[in-house]
Amino acid sequence: MNYRAIRAIYLFEMARTWRTLLQSIVSPVVSTSLYFVVFGAAIGSRITEVEGVSYGTFIVPGLVMLSVLTQSIANASFGIYFPKFVGTIYEVLSAPVSYFEIVIGYVGAAATKSIILGLIILATAALFVPLHIHHPLWMLTFLVLTAVTFSLFGFIIGIWADGFEKLQMIPMLVVTPLTFLGGSFYSVNMLPSGWRTITLLNPVVYLISGFRWSFYEIADVSVGLSLGMTLGFLAICMALVWWIFRTGCRLKN
Repeated sequence: MNYRAIRAIYLFEMARTWRTLLQSIVSPVVSTSLYFVVFGAAIGSRITEVEGVSYGTFIVPGLVMLSVLTQSIANASFGIYFPKFVGTIYEVLSAPVSYFEIVIGYVGAAATKSIILGLIILATAALFVPLHIHHPLWMLTFLVLTAVTFSLFGFIIGIWADGFEKLQMIPMLVVTPLTFLGGSFYSVNMLPSGWRTITLLNPVVYLISGFRWSFYEIADVSVGLSLGMTLGFLAICMALVWWIFRTGCRLKN
């Protein structure tokens, strides 16, 4: 494996983050803080506790997941699409670098950015409400798995997209609504039985539930099922990337 090539791609993508710090880090943190203030003030005044946890504290894991999901997809999809758009992808393709190494470099950088962002949002949330993480290792496990999985998903979108409209279509019309409806701001157990059954068809529910359990030991579904769904989606994304390259897809517009 060409570790120097992977390192070069990874460092280049990370350097782009520091060059666009306002857009990459500051903007998502500010947006999430506004969600926290608005939802915490508007709904928290009416719902004091959810399953024994104050509402402001309860929504923190959901807000972190919301940012990690959306930013993982955005970072990875833009990271691979932009070289296609400007034509610099030919420099990568002409180098002695395999597709596998390209995926590791781009996806690794996108996941790293999302993990850093998630930790910053956690630190920011601690300024507003007291946080108690009962299982920090499980919290990091779910955070890393989610970041890697959705970075792979974003990489797939970046390969598939042939325009900026397609680049934004799936995150805006599919992923963000699923995240909002996946229990970010409420417990699925609060819903009527019919709606709860429908909500459990949303895969994001399992990601948020497992992540929230690592904080407060409360979950909408079992932790094992949450972990299994996360690993299952990761396996699907890995299989899709393998299939795309196996069938001869090339990283060109």
